[in-house]
Amino acid sequence: MSYAPEGQQPQPPYRPEGQNPQQPYGTPYAQQQYGQQQGGGQQPPYGQEPYESYGQEPYEPYGQEPEPRRRSKVRRWVIAGACVLALAGTAAGVMHHYEIPPFTDKGSAVSFGTPPAGGDGKKSAAPQQPANSKMLMPTGPAAEFKNSMTLPDGTHVAVTTLDGKKSGFKGKVWVWAPKEYNDPKFAKSGFPVMIALPGGAGYPSNYWMGTDLGLQTSIAKWYSEGKSKPFILAMPVLNPAPDDKGVYWDGSDIPDQPKMGTWLTEDVPDLMKANFRTVKSRDGWAFMGSSTGGFAGLKAVLKHPDKFKAVIASGPDIVPDSSLWKGHDKEKAENNPEVLAKQLIDRKGPDVYLAFQVGDSENNKKTLPDVQKFIATFGNKGPVHTELRIIKGGQHNAKTYVPNMGEGPIQYISKVMEGPVE
Repeated sequence: MSYAPEGQQPQPPYRPEGQNPQQPYGTPYAQQQYGQQQGGGQQPPYGQEPYESYGQEPYEPYGQEPEPRRRSKVRRWVIAGACVLALAGTAAGVMHHYEIPPFTDKGSAVSFGTPPAGGDGKKSAAPQQPANSKMLMPTGPAAEFKNSMTLPDGTHVAVTTLDGKKSGFKGKVWVWAPKEYNDPKFAKSGFPVMIALPGGAGYPSNYWMGTDLGLQTSIAKWYSEGKSKPFILAMPVLNPAPDDKGVYWDGSDIPDQPKMGTWLTEDVPDLMKANFRTVKSRDGWAFMGSSTGGFAGLKAVLKHPDKFKAVIASGPDIVPDSSLWKGHDKEKAENNPEVLAKQLIDRKGPDVYLAFQVGDSENNKKTLPDVQKFIATFGNKGPVHTELRIIKGGQHNAKTYVPNMGEGPIQYISKVMEGPVE
C-alpha cells in the first residue's frame, strides 16, 4: 500500500479561491458626538445642516478661526479621502491575493534564457558549443512555459503541458531554475537537473511546485552554503489520474496502462534538455521523491543507471505494490528495486548513489525496517552506494523531509554529481 505524506494532498492552484478568506474592509465609523450650539440647542443628526436665518451669513470676525462646524466639514473630507485610499489599497491586495490581472504576473510567459526572437519573429539560433564540452545547449523545440509563481529572489516556477512523444502520455510539468542560471558568469554552463516526485496521487499537480514546502528556496540556500549543486528542478505529475479509488501506477510502465515510467525517465528529461543548458552525462541527472515518489525515483535510478546517477528517497516504498500489476509478474519484477539492485551488482556497475531518509515516527511502521533491510542486503556492495538518515520524531510528510535533506542527503549526492560545467 502506498502512503501519501500527511497533509500533502495534491495542491490546488496557487492561493485557491475559498482559502484565506479576505478580511472585512474596515469597521463602521464611530458615531461622532456633536456639542451644543450657543443657547443650549442640540446639533441636528449627522448629515444635516444646522439652522441659519434666511438670507444671513454666519458672522466670522476677520482673523479668527472658522466656526467648529466648518472645521468638522474639512475633517470629514480628509477622513473620506483617507478611506478611499485605504479601500483602494485593500482592493489591490485582494486582487493580488486572488491573482486577478494586472495585480499578478501569474500566466505570463517565462523563457528561462531561451534565445530571444529576431526581427523575423523567429528565435535566434543557440550559440555553438565545442565538441568536447560537458554542457549540452538547449536542443529545442522550446516549450511554452507560463509563470505559476514568482519567488522573492525573482526566480520563477513555471508550468507547461508536455505531450510525451515516447510515452504517449500528456501532462503538466513545473520547472524552476536557480538565479545562477541567468547569471552572466554561468552563461556557457550546463546545470544539473533534479526530477522531484511527490507522494500520494501526484495528480493533477505536483506538490513540490508550491513554495510552502520551501524546496526551491532550500536548494538556493544550500547552494549558497556549499552543501548542494544549483539544481534545476523538474516537477512532473506522477500519476495519469487521481488514486481516489486506491489505484496508482508506481511510476512504471504497467501493461495496458499509461507508460508512466517512460514519461518520467524519457519524456521529462527530453523536455529539460530541449529548454535548458544541462549536463551531457548522467553525472548531472538525479531524482528526488517522497513516499510513492521516493519509490519511483529509486526504481528509475536502478533501472536506468546509464541515465541517472543518484536519488534522494524519503519514506519510500521498496517494492512495487500497485494492484494494476496483477497478472503481470514478469513486468513487476523488472520494476522491483530489490531485483534491479541485485542485477546492477552482478553487472558490476555503473555506480549509483542512493540517499535514504526516513522518520522514526512514520505512520507505516514497515517503512524504516524495509529500508534498513534493503541497505543491509544491497547497500555499499559493488556499485550500489547507500546512506540512511533517520529523522528523530520525523513523520511521513514533506515538511519533515525538506529541511532534513540539507543535513545529509543533498550533500551526499552533490559530492558525486557535476555542474555547473562548460
